[in-house]
Amino acid sequence: MGGVELRIEVVYATAGHQSVRHLELPAGSSVRDAIRISGLLSEFAEIDLGRNRVGVFGEPVDLDRLLVDGERVEIYRPLIADPKETRRRRAGKGKSR
Repeated sequence: MGGVELRIEVVYATAGHQSVRHLELPAGSSVRDAIRISGLLSEFAEIDLGRNRVGVFGEPVDLDRLLVDGERVEIYRPLIADPKETRRRRAGKGKSR
């Protein structure tokens, strides 16, 4: 690893608040490492890495994906409703008028 460090952001947003952590990690660190070191798992009990999806700059990734300097790791909340089904219901209501 040779002391090379990565500057990474880890973000998690609730309905009313966004938490951003700026980290310096050793080269070879994974998405899982960044989330664990960020402290967000202990701050937000609802985060379950077995259930919550994660991504880098809006693209879903695996927890074991290695990070590159300057990346932003995002922890996504589970969807309450399927967006396609919600649009379908709205469209159906509009047709009945």
